[in-house]
Amino acid sequence: MSLANIRIAARLVAAAALAALTAGCFQPMYAEHADGTPGLRDKLLTVDLPPVDKPNASRDARLGVEIRNALAFKLYGTATGAPPLYKLVLRFTTSRSSLMISPTTALPTSETYGIDAQYNLIELATDKSVMTGTTFSRVSYDMPGSYQRFARSRALRDAEDRAAQEIAEKIQTRLASFFVAGT
Repeated sequence: MSLANIRIAARLVAAAALAALTAGCFQPMYAEHADGTPGLRDKLLTVDLPPVDKPNASRDARLGVEIRNALAFKLYGTATGAPPLYKLVLRFTTSRSSLMISPTTALPTSETYGIDAQYNLIELATDKSVMTGTTFSRVSYDMPGSYQRFARSRALRDAEDRAAQEIAEKIQTRLASFFVAGT
């Protein structure tokens, strides 16, 4: 065997030894605990999601319901929540901006829709905030034809739904991180 082959073999043995030593440190985030402590899924089930405070029958009220429903599905799955220990208060603002404007009609042909959300996880027993955070989502959408009102309206609604899903995903990930790491 040449010296180069011995070095390669030594590196492979060192890498395998290091991997074996750290293998016990890895624990899947959603794994059930053998020692009886509640797993992440059980902790997420204890988060209550009150309705978002927006004026009834407004576009933001529909969006608040969309975010809340997406978040409830991500936290609870097909189950319903357990007796609540926490309450997640959500506030958000929306924005639209035109990216491209048609030179012939002076109407926008592409826009960006944005949601900026603030959330606060409150422990119900003490009524204290245990975690706060902010997140955002920006999605772009094209509006086909300058005179197709339904298509333009539908494109905006689809963009709202995609942004709501993204906000719910980000909040769920942050909640999971809080319950696993405690920070």
